[in-house]
Amino acid sequence: MATVKTVLRKTKLANGSYPIALRVSKNRASKYFQTIFRAFPNEWNPTTGSFTSKNSNSMQNNRLLLKFKDRALKILSELEMEKKEYNLEEFEDRFRIVSNPVQQNVFYLWNEIIEEMITAGRTGNARANRDSYNSLKLFNKSTKLTFKEVTHSFLNKYEVFLRSRGGTDGGVSIRMRGLRALYNSAIERNLAKLELYPFKAYKISKLKGKSIKKALAMEEVIKIKNLDLGMYPHLINSRNYFIFSFYTRGMNFTDMMKLEWKQVTIRNIYYKRSKTKSNFTIKILPPVQEILKYYQESSIGTKYVFPILLKDNLEPTQVENRKHKTLQRYNKELKEIANVLEIDKPLSSYVARHSFANCLKQKGVATDIISESMGHKNLTITQLYLKELSNSVLDEAMEILV
Repeated sequence: MATVKTVLRKTKLANGSYPIALRVSKNRASKYFQTIFRAFPNEWNPTTGSFTSKNSNSMQNNRLLLKFKDRALKILSELEMEKKEYNLEEFEDRFRIVSNPVQQNVFYLWNEIIEEMITAGRTGNARANRDSYNSLKLFNKSTKLTFKEVTHSFLNKYEVFLRSRGGTDGGVSIRMRGLRALYNSAIERNLAKLELYPFKAYKISKLKGKSIKKALAMEEVIKIKNLDLGMYPHLINSRNYFIFSFYTRGMNFTDMMKLEWKQVTIRNIYYKRSKTKSNFTIKILPPVQEILKYYQESSIGTKYVFPILLKDNLEPTQVENRKHKTLQRYNKELKEIANVLEIDKPLSSYVARHSFANCLKQKGVATDIISESMGHKNLTITQLYLKELSNSVLDEAMEILV
């Protein structure tokens, strides 16, 4: 009698989480099948093989895990009806459907992964993958494409196609990284062969976008903070979001959007960063206190601090659509703010995070302290943020020679 269970593997990942796999056991032997999920120990119930309520998308994630289990149980049931004796290799062949050419089709697997992301509530990732899917389909002129056909030569031709449509190094890199992640998934699912992996020869690292000055100086942040909104009342939310982000160690837009009043105390803000799952305790500085007071007085009655999600308990797709729409308007209005204040830099939501790091460096704060304050896993990431400042400091130092 075979058994099926979802389990947390023992291999710890770089961010401290562990991969979740489907374990199929028969006659004291087991095989593991990778899922798209990762979890921290406190987010996982080993007894039930499911996510706990501490996982931000536990309901959607558990629903998808049940689909994995149901698929496995259905195949086991079919095998038991067909033959008295079967082994796990036969189950694996049936489960992965390697012999079925449609499973080796690039677009078929990509569609499947996008659907898995949507079910898991990862709608932002699903949207990005769908854009890359459509781009590749336009280049290939059909959805008939196997992983074996995605060669080094194919990737070079796809790059030429992307550039012919105005693609920059950064844009080409996004499309190629999406395709590389898909190919890696195909290898994990035994749908593509490692020895044919085209990204050994095609190096995405060569696609280095031009350095764009992303960080503001402290004087420019103060100009935004002190912007007279009497003449520009429509910019109040965007100004507030930017200043709030800057003074909360560069809190990103997604975390601001999901920030609830229960996470705010008199002195501190407590939250878990969506991207890294790191826990933060942020001291409330006067500019943040002023912004919080404004939204307390103009609350629309939801559990959220900011009027981005207009209702509680929205579906993941509704959250993603609202985020996409609001973020577009936010970035558009930040460009208007930059124009009004004559700030000659491409202002966007992420500039607040870069500016926080660079302003601390400008004040003489050590890189390791900046790294910890931003929740970076290593100093290399922080040093990339600070690279621009290093150049400006050198320029100022050179002026001493004149």
